[in-house]
Amino acid sequence: QVQLVEAGGGLVQAGASLRLSCAASGFAFSRVAMGWFRQPPGKEREFVAAISWGSSTTAYADSVKGRFTISRDNPQNMVYLRMNSLKPEDTAAYYCAAESSVGRYGVRRDGTSYTYWGQGTQVTVSS
Repeated sequence: QVQLVEAGGGLVQAGASLRLSCAASGFAFSRVAMGWFRQPPGKEREFVAAISWGSSTTAYADSVKGRFTISRDNPQNMVYLRMNSLKPEDTAAYYCAAESSVGRYGVRRDGTSYTYWGQGTQVTVSS
């Protein structure tokens, strides 16, 4: 049974930092790309960051580049999103997602490339 469980969200002030985590189980985590997406209130889901299965490739949305860092720990089946210099516009539900193509190189930014999704964790940034 595939599970992706996010944690680490919360209410913070602008300029603060948070680290989101995602615990994965039930699939070949160490051999699939992982991504973080977010859905701001009243808006559509959007890509945030992605990391290849071997961590050699990462990608970021322009809006978070330089502030957010995605990483993974394959032996622990964990993926992280370090978020620095948070802004009110970062307020959203954040979702961890996993591809199902084992061994596929690179990363993808479109949500349709991801098969498994977590339940989300809320991040609220006050001004």
